Amino acid sequence: MRIAVIGTGYVGLVTGACLAEFGMFVTCVDIDEKKIEKLKRGEIPIYEPGLDDIVAKNVKEGRLTFTTNIAEAVKNNLVVFIAVGTPSCEDGSADLRYVDQAARDIAQNLNGYKVIVNKSTVPVGTGQRVKNIIRSIAGEKVRFDVVSNPEFLREGAAVNDFLRPDRIVIGAESEEAIAIMKDVYSAHYLNEAPFVITNIETAEMIKYASNAFLALKVTFINEVANLCEYVGADVHKVAKAMGMDGRIGPKFLHPGPGYGGSCFPKDTRALSYIARSNGYTFQIVDTVIKVNEEQKLRMVDKILKLMNIEKKDGALEGFRFAILGLAFKPNTDDMRESPSITIIDELLNLGAEVNAFDPEAMANAKEFFGDKICYCKGEYEAVKETDCLVIVTEWNQFRKLDMEKIKSLMRKANLADLRNIYEPSKMKALGFNYTSVGRL
Repeated sequence: MRIAVIGTGYVGLVTGACLAEFGMFVTCVDIDEKKIEKLKRGEIPIYEPGLDDIVAKNVKEGRLTFTTNIAEAVKNNLVVFIAVGTPSCEDGSADLRYVDQAARDIAQNLNGYKVIVNKSTVPVGTGQRVKNIIRSIAGEKVRFDVVSNPEFLREGAAVNDFLRPDRIVIGAESEEAIAIMKDVYSAHYLNEAPFVITNIETAEMIKYASNAFLALKVTFINEVANLCEYVGADVHKVAKAMGMDGRIGPKFLHPGPGYGGSCFPKDTRALSYIARSNGYTFQIVDTVIKVNEEQKLRMVDKILKLMNIEKKDGALEGFRFAILGLAFKPNTDDMRESPSITIIDELLNLGAEVNAFDPEAMANAKEFFGDKICYCKGEYEAVKETDCLVIVTEWNQFRKLDMEKIKSLMRKANLADLRNIYEPSKMKALGFNYTSVGRL
């Protein structure tokens, strides 16, 4: 089996490397010459645990190659994955310009039957759109099939998710394409991963529905946490009891400052747009989007309340904050729509000075904040002479900090634990003025 993957971003690189790990010959294609040259040198453009080892191994063994030559990649491979970006437009819709261009490039180089696989997260109807683009260029005589094969990769656990998936969704219109896709994923038969075979539109919908539901769970427990603060309940015990119910499950019931990243924000907006464009209002998803943005801002109000400061222009002039965690979640350097961005921007708008540290996202942070904040080399440097420590991302190395040392380094012992990783009673016993999300 020979496979081409168009796009070497997060999804494309993980897909290509893991398929090579299964023993297939994979060519990853990108128009970015600098990125391809770096990949050839073994430099991975994203932080994803385990990915560098798999890339290095399969490059060395000749199963994984990188190129900018899309024509040769299409001509020399039976299956062509489209794994390009689909960012949000201002109206919430997915920007399909890169998908469209990939379809045109494929059409111009078809030299026999191909299976073209949409791996990017795309709106319902994109499979038919790609099919029509290719048909309009290649003509009626050329044989090809378009397949929807959505990814379900969690950043920070993407390699494991690809190698040990919960399910494999294949949306196709021909038995030939289905058989080839089953061959692509034949290694998963050993792991007994279930296959879900559908039409293209259903496969496209599965991806959006899955992410929107997970975003709903995150937002719901955040709302529960907020209410817990008013009524004197403990959200951790509420979530634990909820999660014991087999109909609910424990995953994604962890309160915090709101979701971010490359998937949930983009996909919920896209699903809302798909609904509106079809004459339907997806009220739950619209509310999730609204509440999640409010949750990020609510964290700033929580910090001000902790410090007994009224929210007004210039309220934080003369105050310095330590922000631990910039990526939207641990084990990634991705800062796209991270709660840290909203929180830091609001603190800066109120006149504060900010020290920040993240184990992996410091380079990306500079693209968002420039010289507006101070970039520190570690946790303890970040807290020096600060008036409040704010934990935004629950990296493991933040879970066992020397809190007595932290306190001694700070000007004032204010601690806003937005990921609930420390026990309130212990922090208060150490002399911290402490707040968390939804706990007593």
